[in-house]
Amino acid sequence: MELLNFAGLNWWAILVATAAAFVLGGIWYGPVFGKAWLAAIGKSADDLKPSPMPFIVSFFTALLTCIVLAMLMNGLGLATLGGGLAMGALVGIGFIATGMASDTAFCGWGMPLFLIQSGYRVVYSIIMGGILGVWH
Repeated sequence: MELLNFAGLNWWAILVATAAAFVLGGIWYGPVFGKAWLAAIGKSADDLKPSPMPFIVSFFTALLTCIVLAMLMNGLGLATLGGGLAMGALVGIGFIATGMASDTAFCGWGMPLFLIQSGYRVVYSIIMGGILGVWH
């Protein structure tokens, strides 16, 4: 099945797109939404314990998201900026944000946290799709 063909993937594009998502996270949870995110989780910067584990997990989950996105795009023959942006938006909104909405409803996380968390993943999916679309 063409969709599951790892050999046809551009691994450099996947790594660059994953790194872009990781950099976006630093900006998103730093100067852009850092204070709002801390308020939404009910913590202050002093409450956060320095640990590499969340960053490691975040990198590898972004990598897996990017690999799956690349596989979908490769299998569907999407190799343009527009196609990549559209597929990234579909994956980000249709799979990631909807799953997070369900979690938010059950866990009572509140709309601000949902918008910050899912917004980040939707935006990084769109960025990943764009990079994968132009660098096929």
